[in-house]
Amino acid sequence: MTVHKIVLLADPVLRQKAAPVEQVDDEIRQLMEDMVETMYDAVGIGLAAPQIGISKRLIVMDCAKDDTSPEIWKMINPEIISRSEETTKMEEGCLSIPGYNGDVTRPAEVEVRYMDIDGTAQQMTATGLLAACVQHEIDHLDGVLFIDYLSRLKRDMMLRKIAKDPAFK
Repeated sequence: MTVHKIVLLADPVLRQKAAPVEQVDDEIRQLMEDMVETMYDAVGIGLAAPQIGISKRLIVMDCAKDDTSPEIWKMINPEIISRSEETTKMEEGCLSIPGYNGDVTRPAEVEVRYMDIDGTAQQMTATGLLAACVQHEIDHLDGVLFIDYLSRLKRDMMLRKIAKDPAFK
């Protein structure tokens, strides 16, 4: 397995709409294993392929609590098919914007359709942290970042700090 370099905010791949995966093969399965390893190495709970510079509709997640067994999700071509009207606000961060967080309001529950690593159609209902995570990762596939949900003032303040941050040079 390979730990990939995570691309940072300025990389244009993060603002592109990722291409659907046409065929689930060993290359895709290996890439998803690498993504899981990369996510764990970066101490994250989710990772989308664009975050490692690959514009494909792939996400991996593990939102299990630290004292429980891993609960790894590998999703190919995920799409949200329904959202609750009820919303929740959570603090979000991003491996592509390390060290910066913001409160994001999202639907409290979502239903997601995706393919698993065998190419089989699946569906899941997510609530809580898993719902926020899956929405965050699917946003990456559409070129959307959590900072896009912040007020203009908060986003602009954060972007000014990032512009001065040597980690983003």
